[in-house]
Amino acid sequence: MGKHSIQNMIESFIETLASEKGYSDNTCRAYMNDLAEFASYARQGRLTDNEIDEEKERDDNLFMVEDIDHLMIRGHLGFLHKRNKKKSIARKLSALRSFLRYLVRLGVITDNPADLILTPKQDKNIPAYLTVDEMFHLLDSIKLDSLAGFRNRAIFETMYSSGIRVSELAGLNIADVDFGGRVIRVLGKGGKERIVPVGDKAVRAVRAYMEKLRGEGVLLNETGPLFLNKSKGRLTTRSIARILEKFVREFCISVPVSPHALRHSFATHMLDAGADLRVVQELLGHKSLSTTQRYTHVSIDRLMETYDKAHPRK
Repeated sequence: MGKHSIQNMIESFIETLASEKGYSDNTCRAYMNDLAEFASYARQGRLTDNEIDEEKERDDNLFMVEDIDHLMIRGHLGFLHKRNKKKSIARKLSALRSFLRYLVRLGVITDNPADLILTPKQDKNIPAYLTVDEMFHLLDSIKLDSLAGFRNRAIFETMYSSGIRVSELAGLNIADVDFGGRVIRVLGKGGKERIVPVGDKAVRAVRAYMEKLRGEGVLLNETGPLFLNKSKGRLTTRSIARILEKFVREFCISVPVSPHALRHSFATHMLDAGADLRVVQELLGHKSLSTTQRYTHVSIDRLMETYDKAHPRK
C-alpha cells in the first residue's frame, strides 16, 4: 500500500468536517490552521526554532502520515509550550487526535499515536461575567434615539435573555423568532438546531426594532437576517463585539466584557437563582455537562456566604 501525504489527508479531513459533520467555515479554518502547524513541525522536526520559522514555505507533501508517532507529537507539544497557552495547546492536540482518528477509520494508519498523549492540565479560569446590577445598567443605558439604538437594545436584550452565542445571534433570521411563543430557533455548533426561550423584555425590544425598521421604509423578508448593519445586510459577530465594546467604555464597566461574557452572565445568574444545571446546559447548547459546570462558581460562593451567615454552628 502506498503512503499518503499529510497535506492531502488534511484537506480530505477538512472536507469531511464540512460535508458530513456540518462544521462552520470558522471551525474548519481553525482545524486547518492547527493541523498545518503540526504538518510544518513534523516536516521539519529536527530543525531549530529559528530554522522552522525560515522554512515555512517547504512542501507539506514531503511528509507522510504513516510516519507520525507519539514521540513526534510529544515534540510538537513541547514546541507549542514555548508559544501558546495551555488552552490553545489542548485545542491543537484535540484537532490532531480527531485527524488521526479519521486516518484510523479510513485504514490509512492502524493505531492513533495521540492516544498515548495526555491532554495538558488546564488552568481553571473563572469566566468573566457581569453582576445583575451591571447587566441591568448596561441594557437600560442603551438609548432608543435612533434605529441603531433600537437594534442594539434588541441585540443585547436577546443575548442576555437567551444566553445564545454571538454567532448564533448574528445568524438569526426573522422567521426564527416566535413572538407568541416567546422562543427563538437557533442553529448552534455542528449545525445543531435548538429552541431557546426568551423573556418579555427581549421580545418587546425585538418588536420595537422591527417596527422602527418598517417605519423607516425597510422591507423585511421573513427568511432574511434579523439584525441588520447600515447597508441592510446581516450584522457580523465582529460588529456586535465592537458595539458592545463601545458601550462598555461609555459606561465605565470594570469587568472585561465581550459578547461571550453576556453568555457567561446569563448562565451565572440562572444558576445563582436556582436553575437546574442540566436545564442551563440545554439552554446553552453545551454537549458536555462539565462545560456548563464552569458557571457553578457563583452559586457556590453565594451558598457559602448564606451558610456562614445562617448556620448557628459553622
